[in-house]
Amino acid sequence: MMTSRTTLMALRGTGAICALASAVLHLLLVPSHLTEMPYIGVLFLIGCVVLLAVAAGLALQQRPLGAWLIGAATSIGMIAGFLLSRTVGLPGYRETDWEPPYGILCLIAEVAFVLAFVAWLKESGAPRAAADLPRGALRTGSSSARAR
Repeated sequence: MMTSRTTLMALRGTGAICALASAVLHLLLVPSHLTEMPYIGVLFLIGCVVLLAVAAGLALQQRPLGAWLIGAATSIGMIAGFLLSRTVGLPGYRETDWEPPYGILCLIAEVAFVLAFVAWLKESGAPRAAADLPRGALRTGSSSARAR
């Protein structure tokens, strides 16, 4: 049976691998999308850079919540972009297929990242820890600091 610490590390590793996989897959698509629809290629490139930073953050940070949040937001955005581009379309851009194998592999990596994040949140107790903070502890300034 895995300990909580081992589980958390395994989930972080899974998240880092998923972020890295999505980044590499999108990087392979950047050149063709830069010529076909430049803003899509630029968005792919930005997503790659963000996900590489997320993978590094998950691997190296002691408190990886920020990396998880940025990675989940990026993954959800990429999933939404993928689905929108194949249904209602994006400005000036609409795909007609799922771009096998890249489209499916990207979706798998992004959904797996989000699922690993949800599992990490449950296992880490992050929501409980935030709920246990004293009221107002998350505000940026305290009343004593403002009085000075």
